Amino acid sequence: MISLKPETIEKIDKLVPRYPTVRSAALPLCHLVQEDLGYLSNESVEWIAERLELQPINIQELVTFYPMLRTEPTGKYHVRVCRTLPCALAGAYQTCRSFEKEFGCKVGHTSEDGKVTLDFVECHADCGKGPVVMVGEDEYTDIDPKKAAEMAAKMKSGELSNGALKTFTIINFKFPNMSHQETRLIFKHIDEEGYTNDIDCYVKNGGYDQLKKAVTMQPEDICAEVLTSGVRGRGGAGFPAGMKWKFLDRKSGKPIYLICNADESEPGTFKDRQIIHQDPHQLIEGMMCTAFAIQAKLAFIYIRGEFFEGYKILERAIEEAREKNLLGENILGTGYSCDIIVHRGAGAYICGEETGLIESLEGFRANPRIKPPYFPAALGAYQCPTIVNNVETLCDLKHVIEMGGEGFAKIGTPGNTGTRIWCVSGHVQKPGYYEFACADITLGQLIYDVCGGLKPGRKLKAVIPGGSSSKILRADERFTGKLKDGTEYDWGIEDIPMDFDSLMAVGSMSGSGGVIVMDDTTNMVEALANINYFYAHESCGQCTPCREGVPWMRKVTQRMVDGEAREEDADLLKSIADQIAGRTICAFGEAASWPVQSFIAKFKDEFIEKAQEQAARRKEGKETAVETSLI
Repeated sequence: MISLKPETIEKIDKLVPRYPTVRSAALPLCHLVQEDLGYLSNESVEWIAERLELQPINIQELVTFYPMLRTEPTGKYHVRVCRTLPCALAGAYQTCRSFEKEFGCKVGHTSEDGKVTLDFVECHADCGKGPVVMVGEDEYTDIDPKKAAEMAAKMKSGELSNGALKTFTIINFKFPNMSHQETRLIFKHIDEEGYTNDIDCYVKNGGYDQLKKAVTMQPEDICAEVLTSGVRGRGGAGFPAGMKWKFLDRKSGKPIYLICNADESEPGTFKDRQIIHQDPHQLIEGMMCTAFAIQAKLAFIYIRGEFFEGYKILERAIEEAREKNLLGENILGTGYSCDIIVHRGAGAYICGEETGLIESLEGFRANPRIKPPYFPAALGAYQCPTIVNNVETLCDLKHVIEMGGEGFAKIGTPGNTGTRIWCVSGHVQKPGYYEFACADITLGQLIYDVCGGLKPGRKLKAVIPGGSSSKILRADERFTGKLKDGTEYDWGIEDIPMDFDSLMAVGSMSGSGGVIVMDDTTNMVEALANINYFYAHESCGQCTPCREGVPWMRKVTQRMVDGEAREEDADLLKSIADQIAGRTICAFGEAASWPVQSFIAKFKDEFIEKAQEQAARRKEGKETAVETSLI
């Protein structure tokens, strides 16, 4: 029998009744029990199951699926180093080796004195400040090997306390004297001196005025304005938000739900966390405007589990809004009621896919659903009509109400309206997050004018423009063709306008806005191996092409960097990727395949050269494996 603290029991008793079904509370209960006891034992699993009137296997399947749930205790300090591509480009592997040396233990193990558990984990969504390291719930950025050694010394002596090393954090992304000025709409107050994330500051700056306006409008009129605005989803697919709302099944008589997808886990993307941390009420106001427009009575923010501080900030902000009657019962005396539940994930990239997210919200493994019939607008959460929108998208909708659909559509270009937040990481001098009107800046201007160009003496080699799942662009290629409106283009990589359609026209996508820049020091085989490792780790395993094919691609690229490359490996990788794409339930198959297909198409010569070099070294009896920096 487990023994939980009274405050944990109190939280559980308040939390469970808030959900439409008790099973939805399964993952939150796992978090609460793990935070209380340090890990989830068999007894803990049985207790949670009994509390929710479920079977132990229903909880055990979550524990074995979500990486953040632990079945064994960790050391006093749980050190998690991000290993995904942006942090790897910044030196994460060297940082991790420094920790291994200082702690005397390998990744995945606990030091002999039991003080430290060291893990190499997936993206923390702070890619512009890598290498990123989490110690417990605290995040530290720009941790090079020297700083890692300093941190390790403090942990070994017991001197490290919460926030003790915050001086290591780089938070200033303001760069004056740019040749292109940002159009800050959503990010208007981000990094603004004196601006705080409490409700009083937000209201003083005009906050919740649009919600007050929205509740005086007819819901269908708001939906019409959003359709007119042309705002497209900012989470990855770029589907028009107004069109998605139009598909909503309003005749079923079932409750309508709204879900904010705050599971920001695409490597290279770190915009949503800034909104959550610095301007949470903007998100809440955008959600409440949306909820009123679609007449949802309950909304959820599905936030990634690694956003410990973000979760606390949102909980606090929601309570502040509730106290001022801006959400909850009888909002602003209108008779309309809607509440928001913040629901924590537990480290699964697949939860960024909307139906996988819904499965997770309902208390199951995040296995995406087949569409059709399970389009969320018809059969979403709890088999009811549901709208799922990204954090940035929902913030945009507040500004649509303020400007009107036509006014919003004047920003950017037709079909690419509004602003986009671009997250730039990798080999640039000034990585960070920047907001521009769609098509108002080119990729070259973003890299060279805004981000200060590459490191001294380096040349641009390649760019991944929309997060790690988007196809790579080679620096020296040219792109010709016609846009949707018939306009002919002839662009080098630096000429590409940063918008949805232009990036799609050159064979990639804007995706989640994560721009990863690579200079001529980058080993493309290692870079692809790093990406393949990520997708092999994150596959839910439901579909055979993903379950078998994605780990196969990882094994091939791992073998190549380990010194056993073969000349036919490039063709083998492409063949595997071609057999995955388009053959899975959700778009994860494409997310894992597109990097492989594009790396091979653009840099096949490097894959063949690596095989030839290793073959020559084997023939001479020399060691073929070398220490790598990206895998």
